[in-house]
Amino acid sequence: MHTDDTIAAIATPSGHGGIGIVRLSGGDAWQIAGLILRPRQDGTNREGIPFEPWRTHLAVVASEEGDAIDHALVTPFRKPQSYTAEDMVEIACHGSPVVLRHVLERCLVAGARLAEPGEFTMRAFLNGRIDLAQAEAVRDLIEARTLFQAKVAAQQVEGSVAQWVSPIKRELTDLIAFLEAGIDFAEDDVSVMNTPEIIARMDRVLLPLGRSRENFAAARIAHDGLTLALVGRPNVGKSSLFNRLIEQDRAIVTATPGTTRDLVSETVEIAGIPLRFVDTAGIRQAFDEAESIGIRKSQEAAADSDLTLLVIDGTACAASRDGSLAADDQALLQRLAAAGKLLVVINKCDLPLPISRPELTNQIVTAAMQLTSAKSADKLSVQFVSALDGTGIAELRRAILTQADPALAGQRETQLLTNLRHQQAVTAAHECLLAARLAAETQVPHEMLLLDLYAALRYLDELTGATTTEDILTKIFSTFCIGK
Repeated sequence: MHTDDTIAAIATPSGHGGIGIVRLSGGDAWQIAGLILRPRQDGTNREGIPFEPWRTHLAVVASEEGDAIDHALVTPFRKPQSYTAEDMVEIACHGSPVVLRHVLERCLVAGARLAEPGEFTMRAFLNGRIDLAQAEAVRDLIEARTLFQAKVAAQQVEGSVAQWVSPIKRELTDLIAFLEAGIDFAEDDVSVMNTPEIIARMDRVLLPLGRSRENFAAARIAHDGLTLALVGRPNVGKSSLFNRLIEQDRAIVTATPGTTRDLVSETVEIAGIPLRFVDTAGIRQAFDEAESIGIRKSQEAAADSDLTLLVIDGTACAASRDGSLAADDQALLQRLAAAGKLLVVINKCDLPLPISRPELTNQIVTAAMQLTSAKSADKLSVQFVSALDGTGIAELRRAILTQADPALAGQRETQLLTNLRHQQAVTAAHECLLAARLAAETQVPHEMLLLDLYAALRYLDELTGATTTEDILTKIFSTFCIGK
């Protein structure tokens, strides 16, 4: 990818819109814009477009024959105070695809090159305008589906990752410098750091890295969201609960068992986290091939989901004198509790239950512990709701987030590393430091200990791009859209 030429691209999404923007960046950006635009002929700007930096000018988009095609607002930016740290021009036309393509084609004919995906942001990184973590956060901000995701991405665009890692790197660099001095100038009576002090300094670096690793699960949920499957016997109210959770009539609800034959999914935001709910077919002995396929898909959805909501009809417990679960519900409870994360939802609680809610909860937890060997069964969450009138829905939403990852509830304002590459770099640095700490405890020579410390520093440098490879850059920026 050449970075010494001028690039151009349409920066707004494809399709019709009120406004569309074409961007130019590079040494000839202003000259090319001057070739394809002309001033208005109504008594203003008769001597040409002045191109004053950071001021918007009204110009005419003309055809090659000089005919007016559109009026545009043109904003020039002078290096290095631009997004790419190069001379830039943004041409804001009306959002007709025909007009935007015409402007872009004229830019290319005048000497610009079509930008590669992410090339504007890559130039900003290569020119020192932003670090690598900020560049990646630009993509996350564009792709944000909730306000919380946008907030986290905006913090990273402003440099929150660099602000977090800088004191950690400074502490590690100081430790390396002390150890190197003790080795290189031993004959000059430079004091050598003792082992307890070395370990104490390492612990000061390990502490924030360890905390960040503990928050990885919460960070990934905030970034990627969750998939939740609603599973249960026919007619327990799964589709009604699904509609209540997404707050629209998306799934068909009837009194006939087996209405839902295929998976129905919808994504909604709860507390800033995108949650994808999947309504499934009721699990029972199938009566035909279509229902059999639907039940198989239900089982697959439960296996693939991050959290399974086992929906039980609370009134069905009234069929037994002691209020115990039906055999089919017990079979589902056994299978799902053994599989992993599970949240039990007792529906139709607007109707009388045979026993109290605490007693029924205790029965479900006890049954889960008896039916499975899962040690976490005693922490099984049981929620009582009514899909009909909305009782308990707010509590269910909170329970979903807590059950999915308990750390998520407290991770609203602290530093979250939502990027997988960042998480891998922090994990590698943490492991290198643990190896160095073990080496220090076993009195390994400092020359060997420094190898692990330098490795940890290199991994931390990868967070912001202080040290990186061309392969990593290509992989990161190839995922961007053209024009950004």
